[in-house]
Amino acid sequence: MPNNCRLHKATEFSAVINFKCQTSGDLIQIYMKPNEFEYARLGLIVSKRIERFAVKRNKIKRILREIFRKNRFNDQTIKMDWVIRLRRPVPKSDLKKLAIETQLLMLQLQQCHG
Repeated sequence: MPNNCRLHKATEFSAVINFKCQTSGDLIQIYMKPNEFEYARLGLIVSKRIERFAVKRNKIKRILREIFRKNRFNDQTIKMDWVIRLRRPVPKSDLKKLAIETQLLMLQLQQCHG
């Protein structure tokens, strides 16, 4: 994923979270906010407090980035900032569930905004 498609600064994250357009699932919470760019940007919050091991945190981030990348060129995802936050630990057996839940929640948020 190109560097310009990521949220970097704390102010960018808080702007998306404070916009109050969000939805929650069992494992994750997704926030969305329109942006002024011609492309979508993504920010991930995978806390060390929730997922202790770096290997697992990185795996979760890879999965979330891949789902975002696949949905990025959808008409509604363009010109949006997204923040995906992990709500609770993800057992190894639920990694596929995480991917499905993320896709469903992103679609749900796009419809509420669209």
